[in-house]
Amino acid sequence: MYFCLLMKKILFAALLLFTASSLLKAQGTVPHVYSNIYADGKGRLNIKDSTGNYYLQTNTPRYTLEQLKGNPKADDKGISFYFGEDFKGLLYYGFIPYGDSKHPMPVYFKNAIKIEGGRALINIKEKLSGKYDMIGWEQSGKGTIGYRVLNTEGEILYDGKVSFSGKGPFKVATTITEGPFVNILTDNGATISFETNEAIIANVVADGKTFADKKATQHHEIVLKGLKPATTYSYTVNFGSDKQTYTFTTAPKKGTRGYFVFSYGSDSRNGNGGGERSVYGANFYIMKKIMALNKHKNVAFSQFSGDLIDGYLQDKGEMNLQYANWKRAVEPFAHYFPVYISMGNHEALSSVFKQEGAKGESIEVDKFPFETESAEAVFANNFVNPSNGPASEDGATYDPDFKTKDFPPYDENVFYYTYDNVGMIVLNSNYWYSPSGNKVGISSGNRHAYIMDKQLEWVENTLKVLEQDSSIDHVFLTLHTPFFPNGGHVSDDMWYGGDNSPRPVIKGVPVQKGIIERRDQLLDLLVNKSTKTVAILTGDEHNYCKTEINNTTPRYPDGWALPKIGLSRTIYQINNGAAGAPYYAQEETPWSAKTSGFTTQNAIVYFHVEGKTVSVEVVNPDTLEEIESFDLK
Repeated sequence: MYFCLLMKKILFAALLLFTASSLLKAQGTVPHVYSNIYADGKGRLNIKDSTGNYYLQTNTPRYTLEQLKGNPKADDKGISFYFGEDFKGLLYYGFIPYGDSKHPMPVYFKNAIKIEGGRALINIKEKLSGKYDMIGWEQSGKGTIGYRVLNTEGEILYDGKVSFSGKGPFKVATTITEGPFVNILTDNGATISFETNEAIIANVVADGKTFADKKATQHHEIVLKGLKPATTYSYTVNFGSDKQTYTFTTAPKKGTRGYFVFSYGSDSRNGNGGGERSVYGANFYIMKKIMALNKHKNVAFSQFSGDLIDGYLQDKGEMNLQYANWKRAVEPFAHYFPVYISMGNHEALSSVFKQEGAKGESIEVDKFPFETESAEAVFANNFVNPSNGPASEDGATYDPDFKTKDFPPYDENVFYYTYDNVGMIVLNSNYWYSPSGNKVGISSGNRHAYIMDKQLEWVENTLKVLEQDSSIDHVFLTLHTPFFPNGGHVSDDMWYGGDNSPRPVIKGVPVQKGIIERRDQLLDLLVNKSTKTVAILTGDEHNYCKTEINNTTPRYPDGWALPKIGLSRTIYQINNGAAGAPYYAQEETPWSAKTSGFTTQNAIVYFHVEGKTVSVEVVNPDTLEEIESFDLK
């Protein structure tokens, strides 16, 4: 008896050691930018503080993308799915009638299937034949099924796609599981991106030219070149034995100064009300409404700046699931025009350290290794944006080791692009973000809304490039966090209730400039050192409003003893965080008199550009009601 108990204790201790060692290996070497993070005698990472130790937490995600794809398999009757032994719920399903609509979506069958023991079978042969064969699979021997996974509480978790071939027995065919999306539009082409369920060499045909992958892959980014400016092209994606065809319009040559429209919004994470307002991480309902209206308005492109999803996760498989749900909402419309996407605070992917005990406090830091596990890296793996931003914060004066890469990458989360006579500068105001607030003094990390030195330097250089470009008349800068918050984030963003002390801490040392000082440095660049900047496009606060920014705008707290900057002209902050996240009401601020148009209704902002003029139209995408309109320039 004693021997058995002893052996159990030994095995349990060995298991703990193995788990700790595996976790340490997965986390890799602690980046030099952090402080007070050590491995204990058992190899478990912990943060040491005067109040005790915070231990790195193991995390079991609620769901992951791979789990809810269901590992589809074909048999004599149809397609079977396995979501894990303990999963119970419902599976809705129906054909996607490609070619029957410009925006193909599933047409769900009248009955759902119970998922029991994690398993479900779509019986194509018996349920989707005869009068229910809306796609003609019984003749062609192929088709695509859209499926929707719900749990027992009725929460919608994932929308998937699977293609099949055969008339029984069936086979799972090569499937485009995400996309295709139009990305990185230029005056002579675009990048077409999509995901497939298996590694293949796919190609895209446009204007009689074929553009193909260089090697077999599941993630496809195919660059189309050599096309004419301002021309609508049909493009066909060939994958396996199937194909899909859509259209896109190339950008005009820079400086053409014709008429075009682009849209702006942010904050589409889960909304209240259930149903499609909460598709595991994303407000599917409002995003589809916004994208449909974008297509109706014939936008040239759409800019969406952060808080796409609920996020604040610890597992990238769960993060990938929420991103997949957001992409599925926009996908039927993003076949035709690009949506440029940037990061917000809810895109946080963290390593969480917690004190032992039920009431133990926690510290969260950007997950590492940065190159593969950080919020920035996982974001870049999910979206296709230009790669013309800064590399990272490495090389800044506070870099603790110039010989190594110590910070997360900026690739595809800080960038700029142009369209005709407009330049759009896209920032990441939640870079190397620690959600733990003041506890960055213990672990080190960046605060919400702070633009660090290398990103600031890149902004200055990019503004100079656009300022010297005679074909660009209007410059917009977009980032998730307002310079001047008005409702919901007055206690942080670039104001922190008038407190300048929040700032990043690198290896235990705070940087020199506080948050309000850094805000002023940005304002100086945008207002005083640029003649073309028209507006700052922000989100984070779940409302719409505009704020006039000039030298008469109150910008400092009472008793401000540091230097103040003067502003030589007027620009506007246009905040639109009203793409479906729960609302925030307006609060009193020093600049409230300069703020107008405030609404908590869902909103999408349209910028109508024609030559040297820019006008703005703000619309509720749910009701199509105009909220306001005005001339910006």
